[in-house]
Amino acid sequence: HSCPSMLALLRYGSGMPFYRLEGLQANLNVPLPDATQWDIVSKAVDGPRAAFQELIVQAAQAPLLHNDDTPARILSLMAGRDKALKAGLTPVARAINTTGIVAVLPEHSVVLFFTGHAHAGNNLAKVLIHRAQGLDAPIQMCDALTCNMTEEFKTLLANCIAHGRRKFVQVMEHFPQQCSFVIEALGRVYGVDADCRKQDLTAQERLLHHQIHSGPEMQALQVWMNAQLDQRLAEPNSGLGQALRYFLKHWSALTLFLRKAGAPLDNNICERALKRSIVHRKNSMFYKTAKGAEVGDIYMSLIHTCELCKVNAFEYLQALQAHVEKVQAGAHRWLPWNYREQLALSG
Repeated sequence: HSCPSMLALLRYGSGMPFYRLEGLQANLNVPLPDATQWDIVSKAVDGPRAAFQELIVQAAQAPLLHNDDTPARILSLMAGRDKALKAGLTPVARAINTTGIVAVLPEHSVVLFFTGHAHAGNNLAKVLIHRAQGLDAPIQMCDALTCNMTEEFKTLLANCIAHGRRKFVQVMEHFPQQCSFVIEALGRVYGVDADCRKQDLTAQERLLHHQIHSGPEMQALQVWMNAQLDQRLAEPNSGLGQALRYFLKHWSALTLFLRKAGAPLDNNICERALKRSIVHRKNSMFYKTAKGAEVGDIYMSLIHTCELCKVNAFEYLQALQAHVEKVQAGAHRWLPWNYREQLALSG
């Protein structure tokens, strides 16, 4: 069980493509062709797949979910799309993405990856379909792209302040005074949030703290932004004007943290999770088939969830393979945060 676990960690955890591992193995006089590596990893996925499906159910119950997309490549889907375009037909979809979803539960976090034609909003809906009836609508943190939203399920939308701030950073060279004013104001709000973490405040205490200290700051910033456009101090179609209009258009979602306990300031936790997919894309370039992408998503989700839960992913993957029948029969008992209890019972 250590062999597929190590191969999965190297490929989907560290972004080491199979063909590079093949070269390494050859230098160690232990030949292991890339096709053989794929065969080993794919045949060992039954236990991890059952755990992944249970992670989806667990994530659906979270009071807070982050989601975002990053581009991906799947050769079989790209070939089908190109074939349809050459034939003058409309392809099923053009975009190919990897969606990252980070579900923040009271005691731990769950990370899910989905690669294919679906956007982040569609994949979030596939998760929320498992949400228990009677639960309040979850907070959804994302940037303001429409493809990140889901129409099937109600969420409390929170937009990423860091994403809005980035728009001012990008034009700071041309509008240094105005952009510095915005960035410094938002920096003070982040300072308040850092104080909340330092004091280990509860969600409700954090909300009150932000209302007292960040509320006036954000209100003054909104007045200033409106004045820049209303008094024609900033050209609406300039880089600064576009940054101002973005912030004001999405003001309600950007300031949910002032009205809802537990609402985060930004989507950084999801963007950090997606870096795993980005590293994989840069090193391995692509998935060959949709099945390959599915296997990659399963292992990547389990590995990153283990990291957030401070669990050894290598040991966890081995446990899922060694007890695959038990995992398939009761995956809720074999999650990163409770699987050791089952190992103890199994002797």
